[in-house]
Amino acid sequence: MATGSTRGLDRRGFLRSGLGASAGAALLALGGGSLLAACGDDDSEGAAAGGGGFGTLDMRLSWIKNVEFAGAYIADQRGYYREAGFSKVNLMAGGPSATPQDTDVATGKAFIGISAPDITGNAILNGAPIKIIGAQYQKNPFAIVSMADKPLSGPEDMIGKKIGVQATNESVWSSFLKANSIDPSSIEKVPVEFDPLPLTTGTVDGWFSFVTNEPNLLRVKGFEVTSFLLADHNYPLVSETYMVRTESIEKERDKIKAVLTADIRGWKDSLADPTLGAHLAATVYGKDLGLDEDEQVLESKDQNKLVLTDDTKANGLFTITDELVEENIRTLGIAGVAITAEELFDLSIIKEIYAAKPDLV
Repeated sequence: MATGSTRGLDRRGFLRSGLGASAGAALLALGGGSLLAACGDDDSEGAAAGGGGFGTLDMRLSWIKNVEFAGAYIADQRGYYREAGFSKVNLMAGGPSATPQDTDVATGKAFIGISAPDITGNAILNGAPIKIIGAQYQKNPFAIVSMADKPLSGPEDMIGKKIGVQATNESVWSSFLKANSIDPSSIEKVPVEFDPLPLTTGTVDGWFSFVTNEPNLLRVKGFEVTSFLLADHNYPLVSETYMVRTESIEKERDKIKAVLTADIRGWKDSLADPTLGAHLAATVYGKDLGLDEDEQVLESKDQNKLVLTDDTKANGLFTITDELVEENIRTLGIAGVAITAEELFDLSIIKEIYAAKPDLV
């Protein structure tokens, strides 16, 4: 599986040339200090200002401030964090120059963070006192993208084809093939970076990607593409998972509930109108990143499909069913992350939130 350092690069197309040149240049121009800017630096401090018994909320994001964190932006701008008891919100961006998100939470630099089961699982196995308490995405965004006129509909369609795979994604790629009993030698894996231009020229037949990112970068350039999720083909993993220190679970449950409740409200607004978070990402929180607002809207719509599923419609956002927990543990085992559900997850707080406030569902 991807590591904390590789996740930042592989999943958001750290585009360096061709179709993504302008976005890549904007990212490369950023240093660590600017990536870790607080919301107040984005002219949003006033949205979270006011009295609050919990003080400042330090939340560590898993990546740069694009639309991926739409719910948090909306919660900040609409005062949901303030209403939950926070006087200020510090959204700490990730990225290539940032320290691993799980490290920031484990060391107390951030109260809560957004990560992924493989990253958090490995951190726990290495001694980090943290646990996953909920998940924004019920499905992992990893996907195989292909051109619409030559579609790849599932793993078997890749046999005999050329698939572009980034070096940082090779461990996920290998685990996915193993999960589907596909001989790696039956597919020509082509080493690529992150600009999907080779897919459009026929150099490769498929492209390893996040379903929310490269496909939409191509669509706004006028290309018709299709994709299939790894999660729909024997590789289920939740993603954008919330993690906190185990000590916080024991001693600061009300503070955790306050964060999650505000975020739930923000994400419900994003589900109702996917343009909200896209506009805030492009014009406020990620205003220095050169984000294309039209592409951000497409990404917002796609990520909403990962957030809202039959299970979250029934049980509430960020919940994870017992069945899905076990599927995640099995998938992590295939990837060589030998961890138990009890070691990785503590979903008691999110359950308590909905038990006390069923209207949030």
